Amino acid sequence: MTHEIRFLFQTLKSWQEIGKKAVFISIVALDGSSYRRPGVCMIMSQDGGMVGAVSGGCVETEIERQAQRVFQTGKAKVIVYDGRFRIGCEGIVHILIEPVFISDELFAAFEKQIEKRQSFRMEAWFYREVGEYSNVGTMVLLNGRKYSLNPSFTIDQLTNQECFAQTLKPLFQLFIFGAEHDAVQLCQAARLLGWEVTVVASPDESKSCEYFPGANSLIAPTFNDIDTSGIDEQTAVVLMTHSFNKDVQYLMALKDTHPAYLGLLGSNNRRERVLSMLLDYMPDISTDFLEQIHGPAGISIGAESAPEIAVSILAEILSVIRRQQPVSLSEKVGSIHG
Repeated sequence: MTHEIRFLFQTLKSWQEIGKKAVFISIVALDGSSYRRPGVCMIMSQDGGMVGAVSGGCVETEIERQAQRVFQTGKAKVIVYDGRFRIGCEGIVHILIEPVFISDELFAAFEKQIEKRQSFRMEAWFYREVGEYSNVGTMVLLNGRKYSLNPSFTIDQLTNQECFAQTLKPLFQLFIFGAEHDAVQLCQAARLLGWEVTVVASPDESKSCEYFPGANSLIAPTFNDIDTSGIDEQTAVVLMTHSFNKDVQYLMALKDTHPAYLGLLGSNNRRERVLSMLLDYMPDISTDFLEQIHGPAGISIGAESAPEIAVSILAEILSVIRRQQPVSLSEKVGSIHG
């Protein structure tokens, strides 16, 4: 979600620079089930350009029609879309369409929050009844201050509106230790998820960031100079060097980190050899650290090629950070999302 909001804000700023007006659209309430849940957002320009999505594509046509009124009046609008009769999702979605303007102050504060890897909060204030309103809209809370996306909606207008609030975590990031071909595939696939990707190569590898489409950066520190301070609870780490010695040395450098996921590429036999070597060098290494290692990295989907292995690894990362046990959706009881 955070990467989606960031992209929407960046697009809005670029639209504003050429004088293009836009509306901010968000699902604020849901009765039943839907393709996406409350909190999802998109934007639409006055000429019909759309970025993001709040459904599988069925609701957007109605949103485009309803948004024209918002462009005409400058007032926010709440609409209701009943998917039970139209798209078969068995749910009723409440959608807020509001005029939007991203001030320089808001954009700078938002980017600073992102760079510092700090969470932020978004509050959508609305009424469930369909209609036009001058006192509804979305607010972004950054470092203790509230910024309104709707330029005509201010904090002193808050009375008895309903509020949908969500806290968005820092951008999820992936550290790939290794610079072989399969690392390229994992990098590209992770980028499609909106993750920030850092490739860590050993100094003896003559690779550049251009070799890894989708990577935000490539670093090649010596083993003694590896900086792990950027690895936090919103970080996945995958070791895929194809070298026993390099994997061991990287694990030694990572021993005090607590990422959301730590994966080791290779077979069960290879994992045992790597961990045995690690224990030879560091017999007092924390048991908690060793137990957090997922090896072999990935879930069993019959993956063979590098792109398929990348899908397998990313699927396991998602299952771990979402606390889900991989299972066929046809066998899952209850909601298929979350």
